[in-house]
Amino acid sequence: MEEDFRILVVDDDRRMVKTICDILQTKGYVAIPALSGQQAVNIVKTEKPDCVLMDVKMPGIDGVEALKMAKEAAPDLPVVLMSAYSTGMQAEEARRQGAYSILTKPIDIQQILTFLSLLKREQNILVVDEDHEFYMTLKDILQARNYQVETEVDPARALHIMERKYELVVLLDLNLENPDALNTLKDIRSRYPTKPVILVTRYRSEMAESIEKGLEIGAYTCLYKPLAIDELIRIIKEISREKLSSFLGESYTFPVDTPVEHDLVKEKKEWTNRASSS
Repeated sequence: MEEDFRILVVDDDRRMVKTICDILQTKGYVAIPALSGQQAVNIVKTEKPDCVLMDVKMPGIDGVEALKMAKEAAPDLPVVLMSAYSTGMQAEEARRQGAYSILTKPIDIQQILTFLSLLKREQNILVVDEDHEFYMTLKDILQARNYQVETEVDPARALHIMERKYELVVLLDLNLENPDALNTLKDIRSRYPTKPVILVTRYRSEMAESIEKGLEIGAYTCLYKPLAIDELIRIIKEISREKLSSFLGESYTFPVDTPVEHDLVKEKKEWTNRASSS
């Protein structure tokens, strides 16, 4: 665990804050305590934590309002709320404001540790494309946004890479010279049912039939070269948030009918084991 991964823990219950902070610190995180919503918002603005764990019911600014204010200052900040009880309306508003989940107190600390382990490692992206200029340019762009990027020119080697390294997203090129991409997509979907694969191609009309087949197989979406980078980043963030939220008990929305539960259970078990040993 990297020492500078900073977790802001917010609750008006001092004992709760100390307990959670102590556990996080023993696992190698930097734990920052806060005892009110306003204090939490101030810390978000000045200390830029990597994640926030925050109680909903607090005097003054409650957790949902503090969440809204924190998101205005740091739109991409992961925030997980905690509550002994919460109304459906409260939960819906929290999710609308960008909360990853609302956990019921007493919280499952192992679940939190699993989530944090995955949060730190969710930045890996595999780009499978034989166009050297394209994938090196894309790699530079994504790395500038703090994503870890691995590249591969041979679609047949994609599974080999995925077996040794967790990938949040796979970008898979469709082109006229290499017909193996759809077979690779089938293999990925068979081995990793919930792994999002984004198809990319510069041949919108020529590859129309292959694109349609790819979406039927289970590709997350298809983007066209030259890529609209803002749209790609938006999709990656959407995938990351949905996947991370699923580890906190939220439903995982996938665009096709696949055995999602089995795959998520397998990944949760893997990351729980890693969190326990870290």
